[in-house]
Amino acid sequence: MRLLLAEDERSLARAVGTLLERSHYAVDVVYDGAEALEYLDSNNYDGVILDRMMPKVDGLMVLRRIRQAGNRVPVLLLTALGEVEDKVEGLDAGANDYLAKPFATAELLARIRAMTRTQTGQSTTRLQVGNLVLDQTSYQLSTPSGSCRLTNKEFQMLEMLMANPRQLISPQRMLERIWGYDSEAEVNVVWVYISYLRKKLTQLGANVPIKASRNAGYRLEETP
Repeated sequence: MRLLLAEDERSLARAVGTLLERSHYAVDVVYDGAEALEYLDSNNYDGVILDRMMPKVDGLMVLRRIRQAGNRVPVLLLTALGEVEDKVEGLDAGANDYLAKPFATAELLARIRAMTRTQTGQSTTRLQVGNLVLDQTSYQLSTPSGSCRLTNKEFQMLEMLMANPRQLISPQRMLERIWGYDSEAEVNVVWVYISYLRKKLTQLGANVPIKASRNAGYRLEETP
């Protein structure tokens, strides 16, 4: 999943960004509200962690503007303002959740999982296609024949494929969603990670191979 983190305290932004990346999220980090609005114009995020007090445009205004524009991306307000009336104001402005600073990292991750799960209509933290199960909490991939832990990029790529079974996903979309718009990675890196995943699926005896359509993309398709 791809997240946008908007936090003007740079040391905290770096720490949270590192935490999210280690938790197998793709993350773009911005440091003010105006930049957050520019990134959100892409409408290409699964969730947003939004500081309330930011320069240029404050978090509540960012939230109100994207909601007025029809953007329903899940938003978690992360802020030092923790009074009940502050939470009510944030939730009424369109936030999905509200977490006051200081916060426990485990709680932050749990709240992100909960709000993105609600957005996608999932009732659990496990994706299943055929005999293949991906645990989005432990990052374990398993079949009845065994299990293995995926690397960050492998997890994100397979999560995209399993969340959209039988749908073609282009290499360019994978590159943008997993490596980010500003990445210098080239599109052939997608093929490299597809190759890694195919080997792991074969080792696990998965009945859901990754199929390629020339010049179009990749999809998971359960075999008979």
